[in-house]
Amino acid sequence: MNSFTSLSLKLTGLVFILSFLLDGFVLPLPYQFSQSQWQVGFVTTFVDRGIVPLLGIVLVLIAYWIDANNRDVITRKSRFELRWPLFVFSTLLGLVFLLMIPVHINNINQIKNNALTQIEQGVDQGEGQIQAFLAQINTLSQNPQLLDQQISQRTQVIETGRFQGQPINTEQLQTLRQQREQLTNLRDLSKSPKEFKQKLDEIKNQLQTQLQERRKQAESQANLEALKQWLRIGIQSMLLSICYSLIGWLGIRELSSMKKRTA
Repeated sequence: MNSFTSLSLKLTGLVFILSFLLDGFVLPLPYQFSQSQWQVGFVTTFVDRGIVPLLGIVLVLIAYWIDANNRDVITRKSRFELRWPLFVFSTLLGLVFLLMIPVHINNINQIKNNALTQIEQGVDQGEGQIQAFLAQINTLSQNPQLLDQQISQRTQVIETGRFQGQPINTEQLQTLRQQREQLTNLRDLSKSPKEFKQKLDEIKNQLQTQLQERRKQAESQANLEALKQWLRIGIQSMLLSICYSLIGWLGIRELSSMKKRTA
């Protein structure tokens, strides 16, 4: 029974290890080594599954421990020592997980910088839209006839409830009323240049404040996501590296000392 248990544990452990290696080749398809986003996804997947081969190695070692305490197995000499390649494999995995830490941090920094650049570009576009909007308002204020025409058109649509022969819904009707009110206020303010300028500055400051608040929120979110990735993958990868390295080094040293004792 002990022999069957030992064999089952070894087979299960090997399946865990081979499954991990297979996922490492298949899941990253298609390979795009030059892209930071692909590298981040690959490292994240690799680290998240890093516990699988560790379980496989532990199962195989438990199987050898069972063999060592099984008198029927002690008298037989094994043709192949599976622990040697397992300990070497564990050492290599420890090195791989260690090297992944700076690579992952560098890629996360690049992605964060790209996100911050896009946010900055969005702010520049927003500033341009604000200036265009203010210029449009200023142009309308200098053309009372155009303002009267815009107000008249909206009033007609509101009274008839139809636009270009098609009925309008309640939401569209509410929007038209707001636009008519804004245009009416603009027409009244245009008669007093000083008050109009103050109102224009107020609108400008309000829009710019909203834009800066959205910018701060976006930058804070980008920095937070980068920090979460650094901590989660970095710490997890470091722990796996330490664990695999210790298993590999201590295992090789133990097997070497056993070989010297039996020599």
